[in-house]
Amino acid sequence: MGDKFGQLKVTVVKGRRLVIRDFNSSDPYVILKLGNQTAKTKVIHSCLNPVWNEEFDFSFSEPAEVLKLQVFDKDRFKADDKMGNAHLSLQPLVASARLRKILGIASEGTTLRKVIPESDNCLAADSSINWVNGEVVQDVWLRLCEVESGDIELKIKLINLPSAAPSK
Repeated sequence: MGDKFGQLKVTVVKGRRLVIRDFNSSDPYVILKLGNQTAKTKVIHSCLNPVWNEEFDFSFSEPAEVLKLQVFDKDRFKADDKMGNAHLSLQPLVASARLRKILGIASEGTTLRKVIPESDNCLAADSSINWVNGEVVQDVWLRLCEVESGDIELKIKLINLPSAAPSK
């Protein structure tokens, strides 16, 4: 594990167009993984467009890791069905936090970087990394892989950043 960089807050906001895994709906929940840390949302019953609005805290270290998520359909009498997975590289978020520190940006709402969908992430659309209320914030829609459809909205905040750059 690398050096501690700060605290990462991940809010699982909502899902849209999730796949049907039961007769006519699904009971989805999300599992988030960052390194050896794991978090799980509550189950939303009979919903293909669930709203969770659940926030999870992760310790964050360098080098930047990849945030992984899996969506499952809760089943009572058998193993839970897979409803897709996604991943997001946190490197652009870390690089933006460093840039903000170097440039001394303090203007509220400043866009630090724009991230486009590519192979090292599962972005469904362009995503901006902004400086908001003293935090580096990224709102993302992740497209679920290995399924017919489905997207998950996350809000990611990098907070409690070290006040000074590490000495060499």
